Amino acid sequence: MNPYVLSILISSLGLGTTLTFASSHWFLAWMGLEINTLAIIPLMTQHHHPRAVEASTKYFLTQATAAAMILFAGTTNAWFTGTWSMTNMPNPLASTMVIIALALKIGLAPMHLWMPEVLQGLDLTTGLILSTWQKLAPFSLIMQTAQDTAPTLLVALGLLSTLVGGWGGLNQTQLRKILAYSSIAHMGWMIIILQYAPRLTLLALLTYILMTSAAFLTFKALATTNINTLAMAWSKGPILSATTALVLLSLAGLPPLTGFMPKWLILQELSKQGLPATATVMALAALLSLYFYLRLCYSMALTISPNLNNSTTPWRAHTTQTSLPLALLTTAALTLLPITPALLILTT
Repeated sequence: MNPYVLSILISSLGLGTTLTFASSHWFLAWMGLEINTLAIIPLMTQHHHPRAVEASTKYFLTQATAAAMILFAGTTNAWFTGTWSMTNMPNPLASTMVIIALALKIGLAPMHLWMPEVLQGLDLTTGLILSTWQKLAPFSLIMQTAQDTAPTLLVALGLLSTLVGGWGGLNQTQLRKILAYSSIAHMGWMIIILQYAPRLTLLALLTYILMTSAAFLTFKALATTNINTLAMAWSKGPILSATTALVLLSLAGLPPLTGFMPKWLILQELSKQGLPATATVMALAALLSLYFYLRLCYSMALTISPNLNNSTTPWRAHTTQTSLPLALLTTAALTLLPITPALLILTT
C-alpha cells in the first residue's frame, strides 16, 4: 500500500477514536465511530484476497448496523429528554439499545458471530488493530453510559461472553479464530465488573491490549496462523517459542503472570458485591479458555510435529521485522503482576 495512503488511514483511525473519546454528544460520538470503521476497511482489503474482501464486507455490515442503532438510540433519547448528552439517559429503551449496539460493535456474546469469521480473513497486523485499537472507542461509550443501564443486562452479557469465548475456542485449529474467542471472553470479564468497579474494567482492558498485542506480534514473527505450523516454530526461534507459551498462559490468567491480575481482582470484587455465584461461574468459564491455551502450549512445546519443515536451516534465518515492540510487549505481558498496587492507583 502507498505510504501516503497508509498514513492517512492510520491518522483517520486515531482521529475517529479521539473524537469519540472527547465527545459528550451522541452525534459526535457516532461520527467518530464511523470514521473509525471507514478507515480500517481499506486496511482490511489491502491484500485483495477473496477472504479479506468477505471479512471486510461482514465487518462493514455489522458495524453499520450497530452505528444505525446508536444513532436511533441517541435520537430516541433526544426525543424524550430534549438533549443529545450521553450522561443523561433516563429512558430505559434508549440506554438498553445503546448497550446492545455497542456490544455488537466490540463483539460481545450473543452478538459475537461476526468476530471469528472477520478475524480469520485478515492478516495478523490488521487483526491486531481490530482486536485492540478498534475496541477503545466503543468501550469508552460503554463506560459513559453503563451507569444508566440495568445491572442484570451487563452481568448477562458478561457471563454469556466468557462462556461463549471459552466454549467456542475449544475445537479451533486456526490461531486467529482462537484469539477472536479469547477476545470475546476477555470482553466479558471487563463488562461484568463495569458497574461495580470501573477502574478494574480499565485495568483489564490495559492488560488485555498488552497480552493480545504480544500474541499477535509473536505469531507474526513466527509467520504462523495455525496449530500445525506453530508446532514447527521451535526450530525458527527456541527462545521466542518459550516466551510464546508464557504469553498464551498469561492470556489464560495463570499466576504469576500479568493476566492473573485482572481476573483475581474482578473475582474478589464480585465476591465483595455479594455475587459469589457469578464469581464461581466466571472462574469456571476461565478454565474453558485455559484448556485451549494449554492445547497450544502442548502442541508447541511437548510434541514433535508430524509435518516436515522444508525451509533450509531455519534456525539461522535472520528476521527483518522490528523486534523491540515485541520484546517490550512480551515483557509487559509476563511481569506486571508485582506492581498491581501501582497500576490500580494509575487507573483510579
